[in-house]
Amino acid sequence: SRDGPEAMIMASYGLEDYDFELELDVSEIGIHTTGAVEPHMAGPGPMTGRIKDVVASYLKEGKTVGLLGGEHSITIGSVQAHMEAYPSLSVLYLDAHADLRDEYMGTPFGHASAARRAYERCPVTLAGIRSLCPEEHDFIRKNDIPVWYWDPNSSPDSVLDTLSDTVYVSVDLDVLDPALMPAVGTPEPGGMTWHQLVSLLSKVAESRRIVGFDVCELAPADGPPACSYTAAKLVYKLVALACGKRNGLP
Repeated sequence: SRDGPEAMIMASYGLEDYDFELELDVSEIGIHTTGAVEPHMAGPGPMTGRIKDVVASYLKEGKTVGLLGGEHSITIGSVQAHMEAYPSLSVLYLDAHADLRDEYMGTPFGHASAARRAYERCPVTLAGIRSLCPEEHDFIRKNDIPVWYWDPNSSPDSVLDTLSDTVYVSVDLDVLDPALMPAVGTPEPGGMTWHQLVSLLSKVAESRRIVGFDVCELAPADGPPACSYTAAKLVYKLVALACGKRNGLP
């Protein structure tokens, strides 16, 4: 997934700036693509701190920050920074996996622990889940964590009532059906359609304020080029939903 951010950025050059569903030109919002946050050679813990510091610096300038991954572990530092800026923050965590392990492969700061670390800072709602381990299942039940387990016959709209007024949206692209998004490291059968995902995000934006987001885990080598375009379009959609009204656009 290390090539995911660059693939999304390159694919974005082929997208229309105009979002006809929202009736706004995303380019009018003003998008600044920063340089990559360089990996911290000391390990995942210090890297989390580096991401937090970078995100916090932009939040202090009044910017809306969207991160492109890479591993889902980037969410940890970003949520920490957003929590300090927005004390009533909640997280909508869209993923095929629960990511609630306390530790995985010797670190508490990896992709399999991202939701767990976020939950230690603020309320987290999981959506699209269709794979988890016994530890995660027990943790969900003991802590009464809101979860929408993917089901083709039910709607994810039930998660809306669990969110606070300010929401951070974290998307692992494997939340989507691998028929649409095979370019991920750990695809799971089933999953949300494009329209299910966008509909849910639109409803969140209608009733809440999306204050930040990340889109993670694109592995472009594992799927066709269309996957990079789909990921880039999702980023555009999140930019529009998070920033359109804030910038006085329709």
